[in-house]
Amino acid sequence: MLKDTITHSFKELITNRYLTVLSVVTIILAIAFVIYIGIVVRPSELQLVTHYTAYGVTHLYRDQWFYLLSFGGFAVIVAFLNVAISLKVFLTKGHPLAIMFAWFGVGIMVFAWITSFSIINVWSPL
Repeated sequence: MLKDTITHSFKELITNRYLTVLSVVTIILAIAFVIYIGIVVRPSELQLVTHYTAYGVTHLYRDQWFYLLSFGGFAVIVAFLNVAISLKVFLTKGHPLAIMFAWFGVGIMVFAWITSFSIINVWSPL
């Protein structure tokens, strides 16, 4: 049952070339992001700011270098969930909404690149 559903969904994805290209671009951006994080992040004794509050008094929280590796996991999870959700939206609601959601996935990947580059640049200037 589940295998038939996945096969049917994959066949539907292949029939829509635009959605397929956006899904592949999202996954390629996620894989490239993981490679970037793997190359740039090096073990260090420096701590980096991981979270601060914007309400009231500012509190800075610090964490070790391996916190940056979780960014790669975030990218992979977001990419695959975005592709799955945009495919589900395509099957239930139609083409325009699915394309919009797929573009949001590309935007999220680009935003993740920008954010991680900023954090890594502060933590370890090039």
